Amino acid sequence: MSSIDELPPPRAPPNQEQIQSEALEEHTELWWSREPVKSIICYCLSVLLILACGVGGIVLLSTTTSRSGEWRLAVGATLCILALLVLLKQLLSSAIQDMQCLTRREHINMLKSGGLADTLVFLISSIIILICGIVLLLLSVSGESPGFPPVLVTMHSVGVSLVVVGSVILTAVLIFTILMFCRSCVSSRFHPRNIGVFSISGQLHQRQNTTSSLANLI
Repeated sequence: MSSIDELPPPRAPPNQEQIQSEALEEHTELWWSREPVKSIICYCLSVLLILACGVGGIVLLSTTTSRSGEWRLAVGATLCILALLVLLKQLLSSAIQDMQCLTRREHINMLKSGGLADTLVFLISSIIILICGIVLLLLSVSGESPGFPPVLVTMHSVGVSLVVVGSVILTAVLIFTILMFCRSCVSSRFHPRNIGVFSISGQLHQRQNTTSSLANLI
């Protein structure tokens, strides 16, 4: 009886959900697909921004005449270059994800859709669009641009459109940044980060539990 009483009590079964989550953490290719809703929304907005800037720039360049050549060429070329830069960012993120050359979480969170890189792209795009719109508005109001009144009216309407689009994008980026900051603060406050080491601990725990149960039976 004394030998049976001296046996250690059986260990608690391992938490299967924790083992699963820790096992998924080892696969870096799955980090790109974290927060799929956020990634899909940012990707769709990037595609819309590319289409809007590309189509707008092409329309301005294709309707360039001798009376309104300067400002149409400048704004149209700027919008086309902006569309190419946003497209380059999306292609670069996709290429890096396919090559799996990043293994650090902070780098993946920065380059994936919905990450810090997308926020910076939208912020820079909104500022460029706003600057173009404000410049066109100032030129149309002052009347210093060479041309006839219809040219100034067109310049004014394009400037108002660019200012509205740039303001909407900038406001959305600011709201998104504030929400993400508040979310990170709340999650870090109510869900403190637990630091742990896991390699094949699930299998080891199961083997240890099996060994202890066999010892108890003996």
